[in-house]
Amino acid sequence: MTTPAAHPRDPLHGITLEKILNDLVQRHGWMEMSRRIPIRCFQFNPSVKSSLTFLRKTPWARKKVEDWFIGELAQK
Repeated sequence: MTTPAAHPRDPLHGITLEKILNDLVQRHGWMEMSRRIPIRCFQFNPSVKSSLTFLRKTPWARKKVEDWFIGELAQK
């Protein structure tokens, strides 16, 4: 899978919320995600679908997930 070209002002340019979520789940698992961001969709019967629904409706939670992802991009 190719990485989208870097955008000067938006590090998430071209990256979907679903890709961000799938990458974090693959790297860390639901347990670590629920520890770092304690929201119900990560803690109880987690799934990508339910998490996407919640994150799309809840800006503060989406920002936490995106900030975590951006932080990991900066470490690479």
